[in-house]
Amino acid sequence: GGNNAGHTVVVDGKEYDFHLFPSGIINPKAISFIGNGVVIHLPGLFEEAEKNEKKGLKDWEKRLVISDRAHLVFDFHQAVDGLQEVQRQAQEGKNIGTTKKGIGPTYSSKAARTGLRICDLLSDFDEFSSRFKNLAQQYKSMFPTLEIDIEGQLKKLKGYAEKIRPMVRDGVYFMYEALHGSPKKILVEGANAALLDIDFGTYPFVTSSNCTVGGVCTGLGVPPQHVGDVYGVVKAYTTRVGIGAFPTEQINEIGDLLQSRGHEWGVTTGRKRRCGWLDLVSLKYAHMINGFTALALTKLDILDVLDEVKIGIAYKLGGKRIPYFPANQDILQKVEVEYETMPGWKTDTTGARKWEDLPPKAQNYIRCVENHLGVPVKWVGVGKSRESMVQLF
Repeated sequence: GGNNAGHTVVVDGKEYDFHLFPSGIINPKAISFIGNGVVIHLPGLFEEAEKNEKKGLKDWEKRLVISDRAHLVFDFHQAVDGLQEVQRQAQEGKNIGTTKKGIGPTYSSKAARTGLRICDLLSDFDEFSSRFKNLAQQYKSMFPTLEIDIEGQLKKLKGYAEKIRPMVRDGVYFMYEALHGSPKKILVEGANAALLDIDFGTYPFVTSSNCTVGGVCTGLGVPPQHVGDVYGVVKAYTTRVGIGAFPTEQINEIGDLLQSRGHEWGVTTGRKRRCGWLDLVSLKYAHMINGFTALALTKLDILDVLDEVKIGIAYKLGGKRIPYFPANQDILQKVEVEYETMPGWKTDTTGARKWEDLPPKAQNYIRCVENHLGVPVKWVGVGKSRESMVQLF
């Protein structure tokens, strides 16, 4: 992905917002690496750096490595993203609900082999400029209203090139050395979720990259045999931002309660997230693709005030259970959800730090998820600080 996704990270009471930076950038002992599968908007990267520097982030440029094979997002990609959304709305009466950060158009350029990468920006600038102009021209012919300040953008890009040059490395070689040199712990962070994956998500309401586990191989150049544990991160309920089918959505006071208690707004767009009961059919589907070794179940505390809690355990079509997650959006809109209902625990769990601290009814809820999925829950989140975490094993 790119700076369409947002991660809020709270450390020592300080709240950081990351879009392009890996979350590990706050750790002075960690090297943060932006891989080839990421699309990078350079003005966005430096704007993000500035915002987080104000919050106390220091020396990030000494800890950040950028792959020379990553594609560049240009300002005109962002403008085109907005124009395409307007066009979709006019033609189809609905858009995809993109973040207008230029992600789709950049991956389109990449797939059409007209994209430009970090390595192009850092080699012959005249050659880069002529390819940049060609790409800009292509978009201008497709969107006659599009205005592009070609010379102005090139001048800025030349400035950014010098700023990032010391951080850029051959990403494949960098990862190879990390895997084969002195033993290191390597944590791979992906943006977005399984149902936003370009191949496996609720198409067309998806992002343009692979945000499932295969992205580790394609987005970093890591061979599959190096992938160790795969942790699924799932909320104790389900949310979705933007449009698209959402079978367990609660358009009622339950949905409103989850939305307000869970502070469910998009970090990038500020849009309200739609909320509903935990959907185990989509979670099972995510497990089929990713093969989770364990789960982190977050935001359990948001359910603390409910009299009863429900889990969606199956989809029905025409009264019959279906064993798969439907690919087609129209069919997904039509499924009926079969729920398992449990009594709520009506207890504040935010102080829990051990399994025994959780009320028995909350423990039952967690065990129910494990049993249906066949994957153990390793962590339970009961608040947004790092300490608000119950580790089970």
